[in-house]
Amino acid sequence: MAKTPEGLREELLATDEEFRSLYDKHQACERRLTELHQKSLLSEKDELEEKQIKRQKLFLKDQMEAILRQRRTEEAPA
Repeated sequence: MAKTPEGLREELLATDEEFRSLYDKHQACERRLTELHQKSLLSEKDELEEKQIKRQKLFLKDQMEAILRQRRTEEAPA
C-alpha cells in the first residue's frame, strides 16, 4: 500500500539525514520570516534579507520535493 505524502515525509524526517537537514533549514527560514513580518516597517536591509530568505526557502523546498519524488518512484510497484 502506498504511503500518504505526510507519512512519507514523516518517515524521511525520522530516517533520512539529508532530508531532515533540509527540513530544519527550511523551518529556520520560516522562523526568520515570521520575525521580519512582526516588524511594523521593514528597512531596505530587512527587505533584501526577506527576499534572500524566500529564495533560500524555495530552494530548500525544491530539494525536499526532489527527495520525496525519488522515494515515491523507488517505492512504486513496477
